[in-house]
Amino acid sequence: MSGKNTRKPFFEDTSVGKMKERIYNLSDREIDDLLAEYEIPSSGEIEKPGSYIQNTIRKELVDNRRKNDIVLISVGSTENHGDHTISGFDTIQVTRIAEAVRRKTKKKGTPVNLAFPINYGIHPPWHQGMPGTAMVSDNAFEETIMHVMYGLWNDGFRKHILINNHAQQNEIEKAVKRFMNTFQLPGFYLALEWHRAVREFFEIEAYGGKFKTRFVHADEAETSIGLLLMPEMVNMEHAVDTSPMKDYKYLPDGHFDKSVEDLYRPNTYKTRAGDIPLELVSTPEAVVGNATLADAQKAKRAIAAICEYLVLLNDEILQTWPAGTVPEPEKTTFRTNREMEPYLKEPGSRGWKSVYSLPKIGPY
Repeated sequence: MSGKNTRKPFFEDTSVGKMKERIYNLSDREIDDLLAEYEIPSSGEIEKPGSYIQNTIRKELVDNRRKNDIVLISVGSTENHGDHTISGFDTIQVTRIAEAVRRKTKKKGTPVNLAFPINYGIHPPWHQGMPGTAMVSDNAFEETIMHVMYGLWNDGFRKHILINNHAQQNEIEKAVKRFMNTFQLPGFYLALEWHRAVREFFEIEAYGGKFKTRFVHADEAETSIGLLLMPEMVNMEHAVDTSPMKDYKYLPDGHFDKSVEDLYRPNTYKTRAGDIPLELVSTPEAVVGNATLADAQKAKRAIAAICEYLVLLNDEILQTWPAGTVPEPEKTTFRTNREMEPYLKEPGSRGWKSVYSLPKIGPY
């Protein structure tokens, strides 16, 4: 990666930091080779038999769960992303990442499980009212996530990674907390905001990255991801560039970070309300930035990084808690080991009890 003011990110001396440093130092050709291991790009797999929990023969699903009981839950939205792409952009983009991770783990003999995505989300105030954007209430969104997790847990999938691809991270985190507060079930549950997880790889040219502009929305960075993961759903003939309204009073720059939080500013963009002009007014094109600058090549390192991170996370979870095991109830919940014994058995096995018969503890 080249640039006139190149600065190397800080990489922690951990398995995650070492993985990121390795990706950072790979040549472009090596990145292409790595993406080929994930078969990126590939067509979507929601209707491909054996790819998702919901389209896998039950016997095969159970056999696989005994090797790997982790489930990836993609969380997207239905949102206008400009005339050059689709309103299901957030959802399909993240499912393509999850599908790539499943392909890689399948080659290792323990494919991670995928749940059908959650494709209607919540939206910050300035997004609301846009044509092509369909939103649900915070409560409906959080309860949907809670009960999806509840059903998956009951079926023996007790390690959940929710991969977020939209401006709803706070609500997903709240849903995970509500799930634990309500049901008190031992397991591993993570609300992962994938762009932020690999933000080092969205750096701009001035600091050694591939992009000319910072990641915002349906712009250079996001459209580049689309061109890499789902090129059949992007038409660059309709791409446009936009800029902030010149007659609107904005707070001086520096207080709020951009979409992937790569500037390490005091506040994330999701913490603000009231001062942002409505998208309907400021950017009715549904593009915030320069979509015409998009190029699939620019997104390759970031996609390689998130796929490698998810595989690493999958492996380290299973090393810590092998398939069929969870953290000890009495040390991580308000349940007792004895109380949980029948519910922690394999679903359908002798002595197993459905978690739906377990009394709830929390207020929801």
